[in-house]
Amino acid sequence: MHKLNEMMDKPVINEDVRNFLRTNQKQLNGKIGDIEKWANENRVPIIPHETVVFFNWLLPLLKPEQILEVGTAIGFSAALMLEAVHMEGHVTTIERNPDMISKAKANFKTLGIEENITLLEGQADEWLEKIESDSTDFIFMDSAKAKYYSFFPDCFRVLKIGGVLAVDDVLQGGTILDDEKEVPKRVRKIHRKLNEFLAVVLDHPSLDTSLIPVGDGLLLITKRDDADFDFMRQTDK
Repeated sequence: MHKLNEMMDKPVINEDVRNFLRTNQKQLNGKIGDIEKWANENRVPIIPHETVVFFNWLLPLLKPEQILEVGTAIGFSAALMLEAVHMEGHVTTIERNPDMISKAKANFKTLGIEENITLLEGQADEWLEKIESDSTDFIFMDSAKAKYYSFFPDCFRVLKIGGVLAVDDVLQGGTILDDEKEVPKRVRKIHRKLNEFLAVVLDHPSLDTSLIPVGDGLLLITKRDDADFDFMRQTDK
């Protein structure tokens, strides 16, 4: 049993509608469906089923060949994205947690997709600095929420013009609009950095951005022009 993440139980839309989206849309089959079921039964955080369905709709339209993921966890979303593009692409995914790395490797082996996935072990900021500019078609960022702000400059740099960055869990169970003084101290930095991140990207002239209320908020960013986001590298204040 994993430590409870209370945000998993705070819907950002009507709870009945959320449950409908999770149960009445097409379900996964086979081994990847088994992984999703196991994670949900054991309270292991993975993308919720409405996001699964959305990715299965979106990625075949985008047809990305090079996919980057920041935050592998048990490897479910990496496997899902690879399946969504019918094994025609390559996923590079970054994870620092040894337990998650072990589970992800086992799942990749079970699914027989090891040749199509590169798992980078260690700190995301260190790996992101090493990735070649303009090399990636699609990025999925689902890691430490307080780090989204500081990870963004390198994510933007490695993304091709016209590429898409999807950022998960930006609404914090609907608490993103709360006054910071009302937010518990343990998540106050996350609240502040997410708001700072949204303030930059939602109306930037080099980005086309859409925030959709699936899961705990999925932010979609298309890179339209090059821009300088180095000011966001001031990370830990």
